[in-house]
Formats: sequence, C-alpha cells, structure tokens
Amino acid sequence: MAWKVKEVADLVGISIRTLHYYDEIGLLSPLQQTDTGYRLYLQEDLEMLQQILFYRELDFSLKDIKQIIHSSSFDKQQALEQHRTKLIQKRNQLDALIQNVEKSMKHLKGEVEMTDTEKIDGFDFSDNRYEKEARERWGDEAIEQSKKKVAGMSKETEQKVRDIYSQLASLRHISPQSEQSQAAIKEWFECLNTHFGTYSKEAFKGLGQMYIVDERFTKNIDQYGEGLAQFMSEAMAYFADEKEGL
Repeated sequence: MAWKVKEVADLVGISIRTLHYYDEIGLLSPLQQTDTGYRLYLQEDLEMLQQILFYRELDFSLKDIKQIIHSSSFDKQQALEQHRTKLIQKRNQLDALIQNVEKSMKHLKGEVEMTDTEKIDGFDFSDNRYEKEARERWGDEAIEQSKKKVAGMSKETEQKVRDIYSQLASLRHISPQSEQSQAAIKEWFECLNTHFGTYSKEAFKGLGQMYIVDERFTKNIDQYGEGLAQFMSEAMAYFADEKEGL
C-alpha cells in the first residue's frame, strides 16, 4: 500500500509542510511517485518516519537524526530497544517531577515541610542541552571529557552539585563579591574541574555569562531561587578576574 503526502500527514498528525521539509533536507525522501509526480510513501517510509518521531520526542536535532538513520550501521530493532530505554528513563523523571510539583503545592499550603534539596528532586543534571554551544566555545575534547565524567557521576557527586546550588541560592541576596559568596563560587569552580572537565578561569567566566544570556540556562538555574543565575554570573566573573590578577 502507498500513501500520498496528505494521507501521511493526516495519519501521523503532522503538517504537510513538515513532510515536504523532511524531503527537502534529505531526511525522509520517498522514492516512489505517481504518474503526475506526487510522492508516494511506502510501508518502509512510514517505519522510517516512526523512527524520526521517536528521536524527535527524545530531543534529537534533525541533523543528528539524519546522520543516525542514514548510517550504514543503523539497526531498526536496536534503535527501538534504545528508544524504549530512554523513554522509560524520561517517564521516570517526569513521574519524579510530578511528585515534586504535588509536594511543592502542599508545601505552599503549609500542609508539609520541604527541604531545599527536595525542591529540586527530579531535575536531570546529566542532560546537556547546551552541548552545541559548549563545543563551539571550548572545543570537542573538553566536552567529551566532561560527558564521560557526567556519565559516571555518582549519587554523592549529584548531591554535591545540588548542595552547592542550594548554598549559592541562600547567598544570592548579598554581594557576589563578598567573602561568603566567593568561597561558595570557588567550591563550584573546583566541583566543575573535579567532576565535569577542565575549566580555565576564562572558560568559567564565559560559562557564567551564558547563565544570563541564554534563557534556558537562566530558567534552569533559577529553579533554585529567582535571580540565582545573575548572582552566579557576577560571582563567577569576579572570581575569574581576581584570580587572573594574582
């Protein structure tokens, strides 16, 4: 059986324009055509579209998806098994976040107590959504080293990261140049270099700038406390400039 582009769009629930775009970039280009030149999607094309949708659900870029599914080593069965594993992980994280939201609602009503650590339960610190920007700034080697360390991050290390962020959040209403603030930001600098790669003072300062110029960073960090991203950025800049001047 073969489907026209509109039929596929209606079946899947995506726009005709999206399918045309996939065709234009070589992501999904059905080879069969009608006598009048219309593309026809076969069963194999639909199976490939399914793979694309799975990868999109897992936040892969179209460029990365194209590279994966058109690789000579691509295995559909293996890919489905990987999708299942990652989607279960995603579901478990969403369940934890839902529990966090429900407990936070009760906390605001005064029904339960909630520690600072509990307030960020469920957030995933291993997902580097900013990898492309980081690679452009600091190169592939540094990022690969960081990814290896993140992959092997222990529960103790993850807890340490949370503790540092919570500590910084508690200081965000005082001067980022204060002795207390600088001691805490120094601990963050040492934590990054110990567990996530090698950061020079310049790279550390640049990372702090990304905390405020990239709204994704700001939103993620400010979950610990409104204004934390701005505070950390200023503290990191002062720390880097002072240390470089020594």
